[in-house]
Amino acid sequence: MAGNDLGSLLGGLLGGGGRSGSGSGNILGALLSALGGSQGSGSGGSGNNPLGGLLEMLTKSGLAEQKDSWVDTGQNQSVTGAQIQQALPDETLQKVAEQAGVTPEQAATDLAQTLPQVVDRLTPDGQLPQAASLEELVRQQSL
Repeated sequence: MAGNDLGSLLGGLLGGGGRSGSGSGNILGALLSALGGSQGSGSGGSGNNPLGGLLEMLTKSGLAEQKDSWVDTGQNQSVTGAQIQQALPDETLQKVAEQAGVTPEQAATDLAQTLPQVVDRLTPDGQLPQAASLEELVRQQSL
């Protein structure tokens, strides 16, 4: 559904430099569509943008410093797969892994490797741009 299109957009945003095709784009597309699908629990100012919800989740799980480094214009701090596993709800990570065809541990590792780059690319001015949807946001940033 929209996850595949989003995965393609994110794969393009990353320059297609994934392991096999747009694998990193697919894992991110799966994550963001999983987060976007749970909008009923509007927990804050992320609106309908799942990236905003993800950033809030990272902040609440103790990864605010890393997340801030990705959004800001300086150097990106890294995160580990274990940190991503702790930050995401188990059911979300399970859903992402299932959609990407990998184990939850591999999904967390892949996300830890690609999230810093994607957030950095989607926030070129040091803040999350306003967009009607994540797809629109990706299209705006990847020209």
